[in-house]
Amino acid sequence: MLKTWFEIPLWQRVITALILGVLTGWAWGPEAESIKWIGDFFIKSIKMLVVPLIFFSLVSGVAAIGDLRKLGAVGGRAMLLFVVTGQIAVWLGLALGTFVQPGAGVDTSAIQMGATPEPNPTTAVDMILSIVPESPVQVMADVAVLPLIVFSMLVGIGILMAKEEGEPVQKVFDSGAVIMQKVTMIVMELTPFGVFALMAWVAGTLGIDALIALSKLVALNYAGCLLIIFVMYSAMIKFLARLPVRDFFRGIIDAMAVSYSTASSNATLPVTLRCAERNLGVSNSVASFVISLGATINMNGTAMYLGLATLFGAQIFGVDLSLGQYFLISILATLGAVGAAGIPGAGLIMMALVFGAVGVPLETIAFVAGVDRIMDMMRTTTNVSGDAAVATTVAVMTGEIDTAEMISADDV
Repeated sequence: MLKTWFEIPLWQRVITALILGVLTGWAWGPEAESIKWIGDFFIKSIKMLVVPLIFFSLVSGVAAIGDLRKLGAVGGRAMLLFVVTGQIAVWLGLALGTFVQPGAGVDTSAIQMGATPEPNPTTAVDMILSIVPESPVQVMADVAVLPLIVFSMLVGIGILMAKEEGEPVQKVFDSGAVIMQKVTMIVMELTPFGVFALMAWVAGTLGIDALIALSKLVALNYAGCLLIIFVMYSAMIKFLARLPVRDFFRGIIDAMAVSYSTASSNATLPVTLRCAERNLGVSNSVASFVISLGATINMNGTAMYLGLATLFGAQIFGVDLSLGQYFLISILATLGAVGAAGIPGAGLIMMALVFGAVGVPLETIAFVAGVDRIMDMMRTTTNVSGDAAVATTVAVMTGEIDTAEMISADDV
């Protein structure tokens, strides 16, 4: 029985739990709240992973650059494209959430929530000073994400500067990142049970209004990802790489298909590398460096979604956000996406850090957990397409591409 359960793909179990949870909530009504504790257990398990996952993943990702000198011709261009496209993506999510307002109109009066954290009014100077951790240990204990990210990146840079002497420490963080990904996968096995309980609670307590709001969120997630892929990435290929857009997407179609079905950038990595080298003509050195780095830190779909989901939660629970908090969301969503592991469900874990920073209740995660897998598949496709787009663009800029490979691949 147990073997049969684990043989079923996780996403199928989650979708089944979602449907059963909605039906149970409709039939049970408000009393469905009695099983909400199962969902709360799942959410607490996710929160448990935030600090160690960000710390190990970011340090390992920065150290994966291998040499600070590589940040020149190849690394510098790749990092610039990663940061710029990440910011565009998160502001797209914020724009979609602001203008469409998917969470508006949901009556949450029947929900017994924990205390909503009050956003701290801070000046620009306070925000700059707050990113420098006085005590890394205290930062981790308080789950203060921005200084944690800064400290993690500094540790990674320090490993690079130490060169050979830093290699043993780098191996520790590489191993730690892998271990945390495995722990994350263990926690994600709780997803069907958490989703069932949370969706039963949502459907039983809030009814059809909450489900309509969720459907809007899913639609906006797909719309945002499609805009990133077919507008932003197309513009990058056409105007920066000066290559045929249609040929580019033909070349990465296999990677897009695998990423959508697995919802994992890491699982798709071998396919993405093969597509970039064989179909797009990107040199092995550029493809292996940029795409491997991108699978760790280039998460534009996730960045867009974190901005969108934060506004979704703010609208549901009536949290007013200032322009300064929008900028804070844009920074945390981009950096949070960098810290997200390339595995299914990683976006849920990153929500806790962004929500807490701007005073959005973590109960929002309960709303989106049930449909997260559906959205995660599209976000992963966006992330993987971005890795290939950046690798191709950087290869053109550095003369490390054979365009004849792209043409011959299309003729087959």
